[in-house]
Amino acid sequence: ELELSSSDTAKEDTDGAEEPQEIRPDQTDRPEENLKEDSLATYEELEGEVAELKDHLLRAVAEAENVRRRTEREKADASKYAVTNFARSILSVADNLSRALESVTQEGREASEEINNLCVGIEITGNELDNVYEQFGIKPIDALGKRFDHNFHQAMFEVDDPEQPAGFVVQQIQKGYTIHGRLLRPTMVAVSKGGPNIEETNGD
Repeated sequence: ELELSSSDTAKEDTDGAEEPQEIRPDQTDRPEENLKEDSLATYEELEGEVAELKDHLLRAVAEAENVRRRTEREKADASKYAVTNFARSILSVADNLSRALESVTQEGREASEEINNLCVGIEITGNELDNVYEQFGIKPIDALGKRFDHNFHQAMFEVDDPEQPAGFVVQQIQKGYTIHGRLLRPTMVAVSKGGPNIEETNGD
């Protein structure tokens, strides 16, 4: 029998062994690229969710702020206008006091000390009412000589006056009032007609 030398044995082992496979660069890079793509997609998805949650949060904060402001405004209005009905009733008392003074002539006051003292007392009471009105934000409407405004004036009749511009208050029948800028009672007025319109006057 022939003995194989160690070199022959090594050659046979080398011939029978499989050659190592060559690793291409594209095979090693592919998993890393996929991982990057997945991470980017997840980041964009999370970023979108964060933006959506932020939008919801901002809307909720804005709505809460609107509710707070509306509640404060309603509370303030309730406090300011709580006396509206009472004030409207008191106005009739002031009207009666004014009528009482108007019914007494200057000659009558000079002729009788008692009547004059009574009128002085009524005037003092009227002044006290005016002070109370001022404390609660009640102010008289200055209508005489102003252009008619349906928001604050109530026209009772018209007066022919060719010398006055049409649509102006020429007579005040009953005084009107506002409470904190809101109409409490309109002023009853007489309105001029027959004169030139204010637009025509301004145009000329």
